[in-house]
Amino acid sequence: MTPLPHSATRLAHRVWRLLPRDARRRGLAGASAVLARKPDKHPPARSDGVLVAGEMDSANGLGEAARLLNQAAATLGKARGTLRLGLPGLVARDRPPHAPGAALLAAVNAPWLPAALLGAPRDLLAGRRVIGFWAWELSAVPPSWRDGAKFVHEIWAPSSFAAAAFEPLAPGRVRGVPLPLAALDMPVEGDRADFDLPDGVFTVTVIFNLASSMERKNPLGAIAAFRAAFGASRDHLLVMKLTGAEAYGQDLARIAEAAAGANVRLITETWTEPRLRGLIRASDVVLSLHRSEGFGLVPATALLLGRPVVATGWSGNLDFMTEGSSALVPCRLVPAHDPRGTYDLPGALWAEPDVEAAADWLRRLADDAALRARLARAGEAHARATLGLEPFAAALAASGVA
Repeated sequence: MTPLPHSATRLAHRVWRLLPRDARRRGLAGASAVLARKPDKHPPARSDGVLVAGEMDSANGLGEAARLLNQAAATLGKARGTLRLGLPGLVARDRPPHAPGAALLAAVNAPWLPAALLGAPRDLLAGRRVIGFWAWELSAVPPSWRDGAKFVHEIWAPSSFAAAAFEPLAPGRVRGVPLPLAALDMPVEGDRADFDLPDGVFTVTVIFNLASSMERKNPLGAIAAFRAAFGASRDHLLVMKLTGAEAYGQDLARIAEAAAGANVRLITETWTEPRLRGLIRASDVVLSLHRSEGFGLVPATALLLGRPVVATGWSGNLDFMTEGSSALVPCRLVPAHDPRGTYDLPGALWAEPDVEAAADWLRRLADDAALRARLARAGEAHARATLGLEPFAAALAASGVA
């Protein structure tokens, strides 16, 4: 199948944007699954390195994953270039580098992979092993993911939690491959003065993207825990660094209303990754009262930067967080309810973290610098032991990537 002309693509994209959101999703996914070219039925036994594809410029989790995967491949001498591939738009925006023998490692989730491949050069998949690096945050995946599984030879997941969810899609072809953050260069910019964090004020930081579902990220739970711990104290500060405010103004208004009267600072500007890491390092504690995570990039980064983390004790983050190395918050499993519909699956569950238990952890850590230091050391050591390069290198070798 040849790529669509740019004029046709632009027209299709305008029409697509006029349709209701759910209709867009169903129509695009269904049509793409039929029209897009599938990879060869049998992949080559060996591949010469990897070509990493995804939303390489995006601030979302999979965009960051694509960049990290390429960096990891480069560390091993196996990177063969990158390809910007994803939505919006129905075509790959680049010609792929000349790497005909490389495996394609696509950090584009299953429902959108066929659409992302729809306008790709005809020869992109020919003769290649195609690996999907996918992230999902519940223990079961929607039916719409099944079509995407036909476009990959194997699936890599960033956690054992996500891998278990994907296994029914491709039995025996799923691997847990955590992001090897501990082995990668993670530059950091900024200190407490740069972020205007007052000396002597205990600072708790929450970082999230509203596009990733406010209900799942649960910032209102974080605010409730902070209030329960410290009330309106000016000696304790909650910093909420969020993205996606322009697109989700109603969610931002709910957050601002919940934070009113407490010592909460909302930051909505877009920052570079080094600056985000700088804020993490400048904080006393990082808090994540998520209802579910496919991996948990913010908690993992915080641990590797030597910050103690208070986080919900459920889902993907448990691969690198334990009772002895982090402040895990107990929770109960409840039916997942997402007003946007992304996570409203029949029978699906996610966590409802115990706000008072989280508040107790925050109080203990605020009052005990030795506890903070002890937890930070244990958390960093455990994260470095579990998020190294070895699982990624082993997955490449098992897939025949030389």
